[in-house]
Amino acid sequence: MDALEQFRTETRQWLEENCPESMRCPVNGMYEQVWGGRNVEFQTEDQRTWFEAMLSRGWFCPDWSTDYGGGGLSAEYNQVLKEELRRIKARPAQVNLGVWMTGPVILEFGTEEQKLEHLTKIAKGEIRWCQGYSEPGAGSDLAGLQCKAVRDGDDFIINGSKIWTSYADESDWIYCLVRTDFDAPKREGITFILFDMTTEGVSTKPIELTNGEKHFCQTFFDNVRVPVKNVIGEINKGWTVAKRVLEFERAMMAEIEETAARPADNPAVLAKQYLGTSHNKIADRSIRDRVAQNGMNFEAFDITMQRVVDEFTENDPLAGMAAVIAKYQGTEEDKRKYQLIMDIMGTQGIGWEGDSFSADELRMSKQCLSTYAHTIAGGTSEVQLNIIAKRVLGLPD
Repeated sequence: MDALEQFRTETRQWLEENCPESMRCPVNGMYEQVWGGRNVEFQTEDQRTWFEAMLSRGWFCPDWSTDYGGGGLSAEYNQVLKEELRRIKARPAQVNLGVWMTGPVILEFGTEEQKLEHLTKIAKGEIRWCQGYSEPGAGSDLAGLQCKAVRDGDDFIINGSKIWTSYADESDWIYCLVRTDFDAPKREGITFILFDMTTEGVSTKPIELTNGEKHFCQTFFDNVRVPVKNVIGEINKGWTVAKRVLEFERAMMAEIEETAARPADNPAVLAKQYLGTSHNKIADRSIRDRVAQNGMNFEAFDITMQRVVDEFTENDPLAGMAAVIAKYQGTEEDKRKYQLIMDIMGTQGIGWEGDSFSADELRMSKQCLSTYAHTIAGGTSEVQLNIIAKRVLGLPD
């Protein structure tokens, strides 16, 4: 048996001994996820056990150097670990933007001092991160951001606000885009900077969504003083770093999609329930055709998603673009699925409250609205299509 197969055998045995049975199933909603950070919480002892087991091996970041708290695995060995985790349907032991986004850009663009300061804390799940990108006047046109950072000796003084900052009210640190040169072209003069959310002048306000969730926030900066040494990359060259983060984000969304539980909302079952059957088939022929197409599309998407995750793990140069395509197709197909369900359910699918609707019917209307939000997160569908046109198809601007 060669060393790689020996590692597979040992990993398989270790997972069997250390991954609780309740952690071997898809995550059913954000409240079943464990977020790392200063205030990490566990809903069950199994969550704690799984968190501590993966932490003990450095497997929150298995392919990072042990010098930075990682597992020190090569790409080949990391791929084996991912395959074995997938084999038992293990859910992530923690969810943390630091693992998926902040850490990778610090590894790529950061100084050695920044790596030593931040990476081990990320790899050990000690710090929870959020992203300060979108602003009230700069969403899809992110390069139009106006959050200002003015140099004052060894510090920047930051004023402005960010919006749609996921879990900002529960996060420890933020990686943030600020404008440091207002005279430069808008994609120039942007700087990528890190700072603690407990810094004086930082405040957050949760935003209640149409589905009742409150994990998005508006984040305000009022004369927030941040050391210049917290800049990642070059001052005024943060757009390059920001684009790289978005590539990591789309890959993250693909990976989370793979381990998430899809709601048991089967259009075929619902069509028979709400529209009836004829010869044991959905009575409405046009709906029957749409249901069949939806099923085929999701099956093809699941297969493609597996390939995207594997390509990104192996550092394939086209993996970033594959993630863009997967993000676009996955969110758009999900939106079409729930629009199909709304068409099947008719007026019973648009309820918001009241005894005239079942709990599932009320949930379905909110789920449908959520799918529209998913086409915006990580860059709108329109932005993804522009990226695909330019960087995959080579079309002119």
